[in-house]
Amino acid sequence: MLFLQGVTYAHPNRDVLFSDIQLTVNKHDKIALIGNNGAGKSTLLGILAGKFKPVSGTVGADAQPYYVPQLLGQYNGQTVAEALGIHDKLLALREILDGHLTDMNLELLDDDWGIEERCQEAFAHWQLGGISLSQPMATLSGGQKTKVFLAGIMIHQPGNVLLDEPSNHLDAPARSILYEYIRSTTDTLVVVSHDRTLLNLLNTVCELGKRGITVYGGNYDFYAEQKAIEQEALSSDVKAKEKALRKAKEVEREAMERQQKLDARGKKKQEKAGLPTIVQNAFRNNAEKSTARMKGIHAEKVGGIAQELSHLRSELPSVDKMKIDFDNSSLHKGKILVTATHANFGFGEQPIWAKPLDFQITSGERIAIKGANGSGKTTLIRLILGELQPTNGTIECAEFKSIYIDQDYSLIDNALTVYEQARQFNTGALQEHDIKIRLNRFLFTREYWGKRCGSLSGGEKMRLMLCSLAIATQAPDLIILDEPTNNLDIQNIGILTAAISEYRGTLLVVSHDAHFLRETNVEREILLV
Repeated sequence: MLFLQGVTYAHPNRDVLFSDIQLTVNKHDKIALIGNNGAGKSTLLGILAGKFKPVSGTVGADAQPYYVPQLLGQYNGQTVAEALGIHDKLLALREILDGHLTDMNLELLDDDWGIEERCQEAFAHWQLGGISLSQPMATLSGGQKTKVFLAGIMIHQPGNVLLDEPSNHLDAPARSILYEYIRSTTDTLVVVSHDRTLLNLLNTVCELGKRGITVYGGNYDFYAEQKAIEQEALSSDVKAKEKALRKAKEVEREAMERQQKLDARGKKKQEKAGLPTIVQNAFRNNAEKSTARMKGIHAEKVGGIAQELSHLRSELPSVDKMKIDFDNSSLHKGKILVTATHANFGFGEQPIWAKPLDFQITSGERIAIKGANGSGKTTLIRLILGELQPTNGTIECAEFKSIYIDQDYSLIDNALTVYEQARQFNTGALQEHDIKIRLNRFLFTREYWGKRCGSLSGGEKMRLMLCSLAIATQAPDLIILDEPTNNLDIQNIGILTAAISEYRGTLLVVSHDAHFLRETNVEREILLV
């Protein structure tokens, strides 16, 4: 069991990230923790793990949780055993086996005589053959580091497990092992993820937002259905409030027109009656006060409705505001762009692919490039872009305009400001205010314009990339996406999916995200073995 009661967390600069968080995770529960980038999901997981201290509130657990963090670079200075927290225990076991039966060694081992066998079994299960416990973490790939920490679940055998984006960097076989663990385990799980296949294996979704944690009693598909109902109701509320605002303004205008006519009629009567000036002034003052009072009542009503409408609009999903409006690709559909004939590439004499590549890519197709980690997906992209030449066979490419978008959004220049980056794509001679209107549409308000791109999150860089493409207006003939959903939250994945779905050119995608491939209408795959 895990619980948070009245938990508030603030950054070192005292900015409050979230406050008064309530969460109870019962034994054997499998909880998905979701929310937009910046909501504090990873921080909340770190609080449950004891890595961060809240400003106030209570954190509790019936057993120390095992924590798999999203970022693993901080372990590069350690060995695999040190990163897993078992180095001292293994050392004590070897000391005992060598005859050094000391109280300290027995205390460190804690009767865990099967630790080495569990390590071997866990590494074999997670396909980590060839990796030793003494190996430096810095020598491992991102996927291998993640699998090391996932293997730690079998090694430590905890009751409570916290996973932060565990499927990031994992290839399809490793993801299958992860999914099977989540399906079959009786461990208590709290998982932060944007992987919708994984999220559908969890029986409760907890959304962290401005109002704290909202619990949805079902998997991700159930959550998505409920959110769609909520958004539909919200859209109806917005339309009703817009109608009420128009009506209130119309009533205000009609009332003021009637009052002006009455005032004018009253003034004429007073002049015809020949009333003394002092009496006329008194009547005029009373009329002005009455008009001002009426104006104030209507203004207050209109202002109240406008404020309510503004609040409702702020709750609408951002994806509806972000449209790229690409021109169509200049290439006719079906034009042959790339032809590979018995193509292969090798560093030295050893080729990357056991089976040489034979394929064609034609204009308008949507294709996934698939293969295990290390199968040469990025190499194939570089061959298609002409950055490398095959060492065997041929890859022939027609002339086409392409954009390569990797998971780090390297097309974004970190040294530029947000406005300068957007301006670089201004091929259509847009005025400054037009560029800023488009930046606003992609949620880059005035305070962002002078901000350095290097300080942006992954989701913000993705939105700036889409905004820049929208400013360029002329669609590339080919867009290549390399693991585009890594490091994005679900909201930003939705924004990217909507934008790519509107694109009418040729699409190549490297991704293990089956939902993203399906929702962007990928038609076929090139499999690398």
